[in-house]
Amino acid sequence: MTQESGKANLAHFEKAYPEKFAPSKTAFSKIHRGDRIFIGTGCGKPQYLVDEMVRYVEAHPKAFFDAKVLHVWTLGVSPYLREEVKRNFRLDTFFISGTTRDAVNQGTADYTAIFLSQVPDLLYRGIIPIDVALVQTSPPDRYGYMSLGISVDIVRAAVDSAKLVICQVNQQMPRTHGDSFIRITDADYILPHDEPLLEYEMEIPDEIAHHIGKYVSYLVEDGATIQVGYGRIPNAILENLEEKSHLGVHTELLSDGIVELMKQGVIDNTEKAIDRNKTVASFCMGKRSTYEYLSDNPAIAFRPVEYTNDPMIIAQSQKMTAINTALQIDLTGQASAESLGKVFYSGIGGQADFMRGAVLAPAGKSILVIQSTAKNGEVSRIVPQLSKGAGVTLTRGDVHYVVTEHGIAYLHGKNTRERAMELISIAHPKFKAWLLREAKALNLIYKDQAYIPGERGHYPEELETYKTTKEGMEVLLRPVRISDEPLLKDFFYSLSDQSIYRRFISVRMDMPHERLQDFVVIDYTREMVILAMVEKGERQIVVGVGQYGIDEQSHTAEVGLVVRDDYQNRGVGTQLLVYLTYLAKRKGLLGFTADVLVDNQPMLHLFEEAGFEVEKHREAGVYELRMLFR
Repeated sequence: MTQESGKANLAHFEKAYPEKFAPSKTAFSKIHRGDRIFIGTGCGKPQYLVDEMVRYVEAHPKAFFDAKVLHVWTLGVSPYLREEVKRNFRLDTFFISGTTRDAVNQGTADYTAIFLSQVPDLLYRGIIPIDVALVQTSPPDRYGYMSLGISVDIVRAAVDSAKLVICQVNQQMPRTHGDSFIRITDADYILPHDEPLLEYEMEIPDEIAHHIGKYVSYLVEDGATIQVGYGRIPNAILENLEEKSHLGVHTELLSDGIVELMKQGVIDNTEKAIDRNKTVASFCMGKRSTYEYLSDNPAIAFRPVEYTNDPMIIAQSQKMTAINTALQIDLTGQASAESLGKVFYSGIGGQADFMRGAVLAPAGKSILVIQSTAKNGEVSRIVPQLSKGAGVTLTRGDVHYVVTEHGIAYLHGKNTRERAMELISIAHPKFKAWLLREAKALNLIYKDQAYIPGERGHYPEELETYKTTKEGMEVLLRPVRISDEPLLKDFFYSLSDQSIYRRFISVRMDMPHERLQDFVVIDYTREMVILAMVEKGERQIVVGVGQYGIDEQSHTAEVGLVVRDDYQNRGVGTQLLVYLTYLAKRKGLLGFTADVLVDNQPMLHLFEEAGFEVEKHREAGVYELRMLFR
């Protein structure tokens, strides 16, 4: 619909329904004391109507008192919070934004904590009755249908249940598809006023955000349906998805980043289980070019939150991947996204709806992203326990993955000790020792859990690499982490007695916590343990372990390898040895030493084929090997 046709349609309906096009003072004179006034969401906020309503009250101070203003999210100026009209208005918000945060925490405004998906039911059932709805729409089409544009969310329910509906018709509001239309006959007053829509300033991702975005991209599969929030880190996540294909979108918020991926063809919604070929969202906060892209675009459907945020609807999407942020997470996996201690910061919103829906979806994933520190690195966001007064937005069962700039922690199905170690492994290095002490005091981890502080114990993420064996099997080679003890325990107990004896030249077959610590708590500057990992079903397993320890006097390193019996003779050992050799050469070492049983012919053959200058010395059934790099 062109701007000219929109104006023509508006003029036509003004002639047909002149009573609806009364002056603003006539519309606002219908508001009574104690009324509940709903205001449209976010960038769809009807700025002109809000300003006119406050101006009306200032001109008629006794027109009404104690009106309750309700909304989900607001941007821009909120004149109903001004001191001079506090007897006329009292804000009650379902979500806290920057413009309302101080008022809520100072007690001059209210916050209703609720899952966003449940708000429409409150309105429809009259538990929270709506007397007046102030909303913004596009001009009517020739049939008299106006679009709610970029804000459908709970606006749909507010319009449907309000006793008085006042619409600001704005030529700059895009006409969006989906459940966004209201008939002009359902509006009580039409106040035409054109003005630029509010725009949400996209936060430019920094280096930390890009690190987090890179890790998240590892978890998002081709063909997945995604939900992503807003802010600096979500923007970085979307930028890191440009190499994916056939992504779908079922989300609450539609952002500039999603639209960019649609333009690039990364998001095409072709593999969605429901709403195939449609990007589904509830509201949009972005820039003007994004709004223009939405206008009359049949590839995008705006639906109310009782649909977009319904966990049972979300769970119908195969590979549903919900990605959300938090302010703080404790060592057991509880997270708060709504408050900083007792200070209300945002709200429950739709985060729990999507995370729970993703957990229930076939091959679904719930991913919580969080920068490891706050206040310029002064405090850790990973904490022993949530701050006093913090709201638990996500329970221990809601989160599969936690991602910081230091890596990925997988919590699903893990016990509290394993969870604590996983989260400590991705905390900022300067807080790891503190977290370990606190975890021990809380009896979350072993009392004798060791740790190497500082750079010597800092996980060398840059050494993670994928290799392909001679059989075409893809293997992830990565340094061991302090949280890998359960993986290594499973690995060692999967080995045959013969493999254990050949590796350790010992009849001892147990591998308790005390021994396992020698493999996972290492000084990366003096030794290295590399895990060879493969996908097995929905998890990764260790199929091989290679390690070396540096002898500073000879400037060589003692090397050792062991591969799971069912993965032997498939090239895993070769890849481990080649990679360990590469790492040792990078350190300027001269070669390796090793003790190998005389009857361990596979290992002897492996070393001999590796291209070293090998010296052998046999003693008591064992070859002492000295292998210099060529």
